[in-house]
Amino acid sequence: MSNQELDQLRKQVDEMNLKLLELINERATIVQEIGKAKEKQGMNRYDPVRERGMLDLITDHNDGPFENSTIEHIFKEIFKAGLELQQDDHRKALLVSRKKKPEDTIVDIKGDKIGDGQPHFIFGPCAVESYEQVKIVAEAVKSKGLKLLRGGAFKPRTSPYDFQGLGLDGLKILKQVADEYDLAVVSEIVNPADIEKAIDYIDVIQIGARNMQNFELLKTAGAVNKPVLLKRGLAATISEFINAAEYIISQGNENIILCERGIRTYERATRNTLDISAVPILKQETHLPVFVDVTHSTGRRDLLLPTAKAAIAIGADGVMAEVHPDPAVALSDSAQQMNLDQFDQFYSELQKGISIRS
Repeated sequence: MSNQELDQLRKQVDEMNLKLLELINERATIVQEIGKAKEKQGMNRYDPVRERGMLDLITDHNDGPFENSTIEHIFKEIFKAGLELQQDDHRKALLVSRKKKPEDTIVDIKGDKIGDGQPHFIFGPCAVESYEQVKIVAEAVKSKGLKLLRGGAFKPRTSPYDFQGLGLDGLKILKQVADEYDLAVVSEIVNPADIEKAIDYIDVIQIGARNMQNFELLKTAGAVNKPVLLKRGLAATISEFINAAEYIISQGNENIILCERGIRTYERATRNTLDISAVPILKQETHLPVFVDVTHSTGRRDLLLPTAKAAIAIGADGVMAEVHPDPAVALSDSAQQMNLDQFDQFYSELQKGISIRS
């Protein structure tokens, strides 16, 4: 074969490459339209039955020289690329996506501007037990110049026989103490029906890990004019976590704080496994502020300080931890709450770390 003939064949290959490119891109455009139609109908983007049918049709018309297995491999890669394109389109459409809103969302809670680039803190007892108990912790929080007080009034517990919280009476205690010390209340709501009456007593609606995919609760929280602190589910992927936030924002409420609180793995050295890498991922993928709950992620007082430092160092907008006047007699989570002396030391050491970083 002469060089001239070889060049001619290469020219034909180049022309075919361009035709293939044109067809692949044309196919991709159609696939995007299919993805939009599926999303409107609430259908899954991946349909294995449809993929198998397309592959069978292609191999039935394969006259060689490629083996059917080679043809299947090539087209599976094309199908995979199309599915990824549909997923990218879906991410771009999400209201919580940074592609939708490049600038950071700042959630203002009584003057604490969460997401402003400075670390913020939420402290308080696991559960509201009495006025005196909450008041002691509130005084300690206030003495540090802090603004956010947490406390559980409705407590979803693993065992039905564990302390379930004081309910509305607990919220009233939180509100009374918060007013006395000019603090903002963060408390969990577990039932959509309770939100309407709860908003008179709290400043931030917390949605706990066990309710991250309670979609009616998410939608109800999204329909009221109160900031929402949304915790990641025990076994939720980051994508599922982001979509849970989308339920809230889709109802019109953009004031959402995401909270990484550890996920369940086979590891038993800690209560959960703190997924610290979730912080930068969430900061990159969404425009929402991100907190880290070091209490529930570790379940160990001796790990609260190092994990809090890690959270701030990696870019978290804030840290949440539990404080109790006397953890030994706490009605819930006694092993992981700090007493007042430990709280003082924790906060002092954490501030030193922040100063060094600054």
